[in-house]
Amino acid sequence: MKSIVSVLGFVFIVCFSCSRDEYYTADDFYTLTKVDTHTHPNTENTALVEQAKADNFIILAVNVDAPHYPPLDEQMKFSLVQKNAGPENVDFVTAFSLTNWDSSGWADETIARLRTAFDKGALGVKLWKNIGMVYKDASDNFIMIDNPRFDPVIDFIQKEDKTVMAHLGEPKNCWLPLDSMTVNGDRNYYKSHPQYHMYLHPENPSYEEEIAARDRFVARHPGVRFVAAHLASLEWSVDELAKRLDRFPNMAADMAARISHLQYQSAINREKVRNFIIRYKDRLIYATDTGMAQTSDPDSTRKRIHDRWMADWKYFVTDERMTSPEVNGTFEGLKLPKDVVDRIFYKNAVKWFKIARK
Repeated sequence: MKSIVSVLGFVFIVCFSCSRDEYYTADDFYTLTKVDTHTHPNTENTALVEQAKADNFIILAVNVDAPHYPPLDEQMKFSLVQKNAGPENVDFVTAFSLTNWDSSGWADETIARLRTAFDKGALGVKLWKNIGMVYKDASDNFIMIDNPRFDPVIDFIQKEDKTVMAHLGEPKNCWLPLDSMTVNGDRNYYKSHPQYHMYLHPENPSYEEEIAARDRFVARHPGVRFVAAHLASLEWSVDELAKRLDRFPNMAADMAARISHLQYQSAINREKVRNFIIRYKDRLIYATDTGMAQTSDPDSTRKRIHDRWMADWKYFVTDERMTSPEVNGTFEGLKLPKDVVDRIFYKNAVKWFKIARK
């Protein structure tokens, strides 16, 4: 009887040890190098970089052709200030504008701008939702991303071995009334930004048209490393995102500002979301879309991003029952295996953006 008890005790110890070896805990947050591939530090203040150092993060500063952001040249200046403050913790992605789109020299001018940014260290190029939702050509037609006039620019990006990072389209909630949206973040954003709430603008391209144009664009450029920001604007369904990842081997998806949509789906079917992430562990990249402006308070910025990073870490590595202001009700953490966490928090960012460290 004593030997049986000893054997059972040994088995318990071994199994407990295996369990600990297979999964991270909340306490492992500080010990591992992680990457957030979607931040916007549009400031000379380095609070975001300092928090990245404290939390063992590399951040990707993303320039965006957005009207509420500083001009692109100023954004790149801010990115270089951040990188100088934390060369081991910061890289950046550049962007371009569609101003002068109808001129014969637009592509050459854009390529020249990108060449300058690449020479300064940019790892890729961000495309924003104003393509397909705001910009129009001289004939008053919306400029969609599958327009062949983009081809010389995209070919140049591919030739330079850089990554295309694209926020094309919007969450499906964007085409719904506020009270029908699935997560509170979308509800609050579109209430504050009615110009981007497509439910109010039926004259604009539909959700389906936006996604179809993006899909045609990716299909026409199979050699480009393509990171579809915000879960590829397919945040509402892991099944739909899986279809695109199966169809386009050159596509990965970042999670910026869309983890709440995974949590919303987790509350309905946790194992489905968990199995999706495990299956596509090489194609999903952690990101937040956090930002900092010149007027932002440094201390509150550091607390906000630390709290965000820690909450997301717990969602992916533990099975705690948790809540989020973005999601009504509770949901359970996914408790993903270490190998999966390593990929989505670090290895995939390095692979898809060619992040280089000593």
